[in-house]
Amino acid sequence: MPDTPVKLGILAGGGDLPSRLVDTCRALGRPVFVVALDGQGATVPPDVPQATFRIGAAGAILDRLRAEGVGEIVLAGRVRRPSLAEMRPDWFAAKFFARIGAKALGDDGILRALVATLEEEGFAVVAVQALVQGLLSPAGPMGALAPDAAAEADIHHGVAVARTLGLLDVGQAVVVQQGLVLGVEAIEGTDALIERCGGLRRAGPGPILVKMRKPQQDIRLDLPTIGVTTVRKAAAHGFRGIAVEAGGTLTLGAEQVAQAADAAGLFVTGIVTEAV
Repeated sequence: MPDTPVKLGILAGGGDLPSRLVDTCRALGRPVFVVALDGQGATVPPDVPQATFRIGAAGAILDRLRAEGVGEIVLAGRVRRPSLAEMRPDWFAAKFFARIGAKALGDDGILRALVATLEEEGFAVVAVQALVQGLLSPAGPMGALAPDAAAEADIHHGVAVARTLGLLDVGQAVVVQQGLVLGVEAIEGTDALIERCGGLRRAGPGPILVKMRKPQQDIRLDLPTIGVTTVRKAAAHGFRGIAVEAGGTLTLGAEQVAQAADAAGLFVTGIVTEAV
């Protein structure tokens, strides 16, 4: 008889990615259990085995995953980082934060420490892009439009700024217009960055959103992500294009993203950073 697939535990944040992952697992006949993180907007089909926990209930989450027979864990979806007061950490979470102390103040540092802890607890952590094929952003334009020379210069500048931000574990996105950095992503997220920079844009060719993974980032964790909503929001705020790191970011529905970009009259392109 064939081996039974390892049950997958999905730590689900907001957005479409958790549901896409559930659909993939169903198609493959792989059992799943979803931990929906409370307050993060997680949406998965109601008939999927699941439970909702606050982020700070780390001990209870691990106990439930073990009880459900989970062997592998994947992190999927947007997670708004709460304050410690909002988190209300249980004993396990409090011990985790006491152990990492000031060594991991940024998102990447915390996620790396989280993975190490999950592995110590006997779980294997896997990348969502290893489970759902076609998520990694391809190189080159995703629609009919491509950046011109002026846009390429802005992208080049944006890549340099994003790399510096990433090394400091600050954010994964920057907005550039005609050589000017209109904004950088911090805790507010990409949607809020787009909205803020839309109000700061200058006359002439619009801003460009550049999204890159952090240079030191574990590719299993929190890769920068775009989708149709990102394209529509950028278009609504006067952007001329979006550039993402090919192979280092996720594009949810590349075909739909290309269609939305063409309809909005902006470009979406995957950049090979070694060449930028």
